[in-house]
Amino acid sequence: MSIRFDAADAHWRVTPLPGFSADQKDWLTRGGSLTAHLRALGAVAVRVTREGVDLPWADESAALGLAPRAPVWVREVVLSVGGVPFVAAHSVAPLAASVGVWQAMRRLRTRPLAELLYSDSSVARSALVSRRLTARHPLYHLAAREIAALPPHALVARRSVFERRGAPLMVTECMLPALWAHLALLSGARGAGAPSAHPRVREHGRPLEHTASRSHPAARTPGEWSR
Repeated sequence: MSIRFDAADAHWRVTPLPGFSADQKDWLTRGGSLTAHLRALGAVAVRVTREGVDLPWADESAALGLAPRAPVWVREVVLSVGGVPFVAAHSVAPLAASVGVWQAMRRLRTRPLAELLYSDSSVARSALVSRRLTARHPLYHLAAREIAALPPHALVARRSVFERRGAPLMVTECMLPALWAHLALLSGARGAGAPSAHPRVREHGRPLEHTASRSHPAARTPGEWSR
């Protein structure tokens, strides 16, 4: 299945920047469900910080094939592991799609979006792209609120567009410093002889034919898309 939406632009790149760490390059290019990868690190909780109608960000409209001021449905969540925020995520779909093809995203509440994206073979995913975020990007400010200490000058994020029946849904995920600190501790433990606590499944930005075979989410109940 081909996909006609592309999350890449002059800033969002398929190949991670050379200055990123090994862990950052790994997590920015992992295929499948990010929630599933986080569950390999501990218990994951989803906290919804905002849902509603809004305008797309400047770097979202072109990727979604929308006019700059076309209304969209926005869902913003924080994914925590063991009570510590690890990822701030921002998902957006055209408003019409949010009451049509992607209407189930409005009823997720604290369930992860992955439950919709990885259980249906009609869902295709674009290449994963990534970039460094500074205070000039709105996602930086959303993520900075979840950082207990002084936020770093730059954060790293990835995004991709999912498509179902010709309708796009873009997911942008910003990794927080606590994730990298946790992975560094795991690396130290592995150096002392402990086994690896997380799988390394990378797609390196390769477009997927469909998403259902790329993770193992909770089973989708019949009629989930149309209820």
